[in-house]
Amino acid sequence: MTRATTVRAVLAAAVLLVSVFITLTMSPRLGLDLQGGTRMVLQAKDSATVEADRETTDRTLEVLRQRIDSLGVAEPVLTRSGEDRIIVELPDVQDPRQAAAVIGRTAQLSFHEVLGAAPPGTDTAPETGEKRLILPDEQGTRLDLGPVRLSGAGVKDATAFFEAQQAAGWTVKLDFHKDAGKDWTKLTGEAACHPAGDERRRVAIVLDEKVISSPQVDPPVGCQAGLPSGGTQITGSFTAKEARDLALLIKGGALPVPVEIVEQRTVGPTLGAAAIDASAQAALIGAAATALFITFVYRLFGALAAVALAAYGVISYAALVGLGVTLTLPGLAGFVLAIGMAVDANVLVFERAREECQDRPTRSLRSALTTGFQKAFSAVADSNITTLLAAGLLFFLGSGPVKGFGVTLAIGVIASMFSALVIARALTEIAAGSRFVSDYRGVNGIARPGSVRTWLTRKDPQLFRKPVQWLVISTVMVAVAVAGIVVRGVDLGVEFTGGRLVEYSTSRPVDVETARSTLADAGFGDAEITTAGDGDISVRTGKLDNDGEHALRTALATEGGETTKVRDELIGPSLGDELRRNALIALSVAVLVQLAYLAVRFRWTFAVGSVIAMVHDVIIVVGAFAWLGRPVDGIFLAALLTVIGYSVNDSVVVFDRVRELWAGNRKTSLATIARRAVLQTVPRTVNTGMGALFILVALAVLGGDSLADFALALLIGIVVGTWSSVFTAVPGALVLERTTTAPPPVPGKSSRRARAPRRDPLDNGARV
Repeated sequence: MTRATTVRAVLAAAVLLVSVFITLTMSPRLGLDLQGGTRMVLQAKDSATVEADRETTDRTLEVLRQRIDSLGVAEPVLTRSGEDRIIVELPDVQDPRQAAAVIGRTAQLSFHEVLGAAPPGTDTAPETGEKRLILPDEQGTRLDLGPVRLSGAGVKDATAFFEAQQAAGWTVKLDFHKDAGKDWTKLTGEAACHPAGDERRRVAIVLDEKVISSPQVDPPVGCQAGLPSGGTQITGSFTAKEARDLALLIKGGALPVPVEIVEQRTVGPTLGAAAIDASAQAALIGAAATALFITFVYRLFGALAAVALAAYGVISYAALVGLGVTLTLPGLAGFVLAIGMAVDANVLVFERAREECQDRPTRSLRSALTTGFQKAFSAVADSNITTLLAAGLLFFLGSGPVKGFGVTLAIGVIASMFSALVIARALTEIAAGSRFVSDYRGVNGIARPGSVRTWLTRKDPQLFRKPVQWLVISTVMVAVAVAGIVVRGVDLGVEFTGGRLVEYSTSRPVDVETARSTLADAGFGDAEITTAGDGDISVRTGKLDNDGEHALRTALATEGGETTKVRDELIGPSLGDELRRNALIALSVAVLVQLAYLAVRFRWTFAVGSVIAMVHDVIIVVGAFAWLGRPVDGIFLAALLTVIGYSVNDSVVVFDRVRELWAGNRKTSLATIARRAVLQTVPRTVNTGMGALFILVALAVLGGDSLADFALALLIGIVVGTWSSVFTAVPGALVLERTTTAPPPVPGKSSRRARAPRRDPLDNGARV
């Protein structure tokens, strides 16, 4: 065993030990879509006097944090997003009405002197003509209030308690700060100068422009003496809940600016548990099928790659847990999907090693394997970098669960490279040093060509004699997809259009027509009703607040019996427009970033060919969803950007081989070089695609409705991407080369230009 192999083995063992320790001692941080709860996105709105900047939003966040802590929610999460948005996550909160009512109120508490009863129709001061503050008290009497004498900022604490001795019922006790206490004493002292029973002897306590209490100052209190500065009590025939909510609002303080709920998602714990179980089953079955497949294809080395695959699972999971990444449903899907991607690097290496053994049958197995790792490194690096670019776009341009998917995908890519280039290499190099493994070609799995390579060698199909024909086929496929988009239209989810989508589970089966009729009678005639799988009912409406959702659920319960909310998504129209705009920006930036990267790494014509194939894949996937009537939402966007990464991966592998072959055969035509490159990389494409398909089929079948569309988009994307990387990207590059590159000089013609060495059009300085 060489020194380099020993270093890799020691490094792999150390990383695995740390990963196992983290896995056994730390628990994952589950998102609300996996553990159940409510997620809200609040947007601070500009007021007349306060601008909703970053500092104001931070102060608003702290006030909200105090209110939510007082609600008793276990482990709430509050974070600022951008300049004026706050993300609030409330685990185990299934009815967001109470939370929204508390955290969304401005709670502007103020104390006023009462100038007297206001006659009907009076709203201006007769002396100055200025606007007066006229508000009804608890009994409906209109009170003429003076300016604010004391604000809620002066309240140090607020407590709800039951006052039994004076028959006051539920009361809220206020404790003032020192300076505010002096203002309270002065205010009540001035009110005490008026006779008992006079309206001016009252002090009005106003919350959000509503008089919640306007007590008279007790007769024993002397003029200018006032009440003690320590505190006071608010009475008002409160119920226990009203008193506690009022105390909570006052104690939490006033929000610097009003806030609006622009997004709200509620997931029932049953859906979260089902999603975890389904994803775990899909991961186990898909990973097992992938491991069996690569073991069947590559024998012993395939089995060692399967061991490295298991190590990848442990390492990536430990990285997610150790970094404190919130594991969401799309993130879990990304974790499962990355298992299939982890196979790609091993397949690339093994196929290159097979080529070395086929070209030089007498060379040692260790030498062929080492050369395979060296020659495959360029393609492995480029393909993984393009996927990391897609993951980065998901993180920076996505939101919520899509952002989590980008993080999980990036961690998976890095872990897969470590698994293939360190763990799998150490295991296979140790095995290659065994005489038994080296001598028995049927055991090691790479000393003999595979069945796909053997068939291609025997048939030697002439693929690119007429590249335009392949482009015509791709154009027809795109035209069919565009027809679906035009004829059927794209069903944008509420995430992009705004509105509310609620999914219910009923104890009695309810068909769609009955549910539609029932909700129409209840005043929800514009609601779109569909089945959501397993007999669940999905309701999609326009603007609908939490009280409206409660009424809708109550109406549905008349037919379905006990009705449980499984999922609830509320997206404001402004946020829907923003998300739709960001989705288009994300796709555009993805195309431009991939184009720039490929233009640097390869020839510009190859970059354009890859981008044409990428756009081809995007249009076909969107068109397929249009024909199938499936929704296009944020999860679909994550799948679409992942398809872009897959498409570019395949193109990179093919063009990497074209660059390598052209460097050694400068006089051979590009069409011939491209044909050889495609035929040499087809085994890798087939084997890698099969590994990913096992995972995706398992997700589509076992993942339930929440993951079915995600898996379906990727299944279509991988199949179409495999086609386009060969029959769209390569023919496109060939056509561009023919139209932009001058023809070579005719042999036998003597000229100064003909004698000059011909520049390699693929040589941009990069070397394999």
